[in-house]
Amino acid sequence: MEMKKVVQVQVPHSPVKEIFIHLHVNDQVVQVKVNPAIRLVDILRENLNLTGTKISCGIGRCGACSVLMDGKLVNSCLTMAYQADGTFITTIEGLGKEGLHSIQKAFLEEGGFQCGYCTPGMIMAVKALIDETPHPTDEQIQEALSGNLCRCTGYGGIIRSVKRMIEENP
Repeated sequence: MEMKKVVQVQVPHSPVKEIFIHLHVNDQVVQVKVNPAIRLVDILRENLNLTGTKISCGIGRCGACSVLMDGKLVNSCLTMAYQADGTFITTIEGLGKEGLHSIQKAFLEEGGFQCGYCTPGMIMAVKALIDETPHPTDEQIQEALSGNLCRCTGYGGIIRSVKRMIEENP
């Protein structure tokens, strides 16, 4: 039997240096000192107490963590702090500051949610769609929501909600 030589290597301790990132979150300027590789969703929930943005899959497949970054829909579980530095972030809390946003109202009135866990991400996806295409086709609605999963409603109420919001806001 042959003896294998075991080599021990000492790796110098190299803690990650925290950085200050600057964000515009829901129209407020924010500066946070964080690890540059922390996720945006964690900053929003833990540092800024904006818990409307949900964590579900953690790998960008469900859309529960969706927010707008510089007007574009992103999965905040896949966005690192250094990537968000200097950007404008809109969360579900940033919609309806003066009462319910028309999207939120339509979701309530049309039963576009059941447990509500996916709802913030769905609403942010609809907001991104409407900002880009104010009068989307059925196919565009389905495409816009394709990155968001709902395990409760079966999507009928969600689609009705989007259509109602579009009809009521020409």
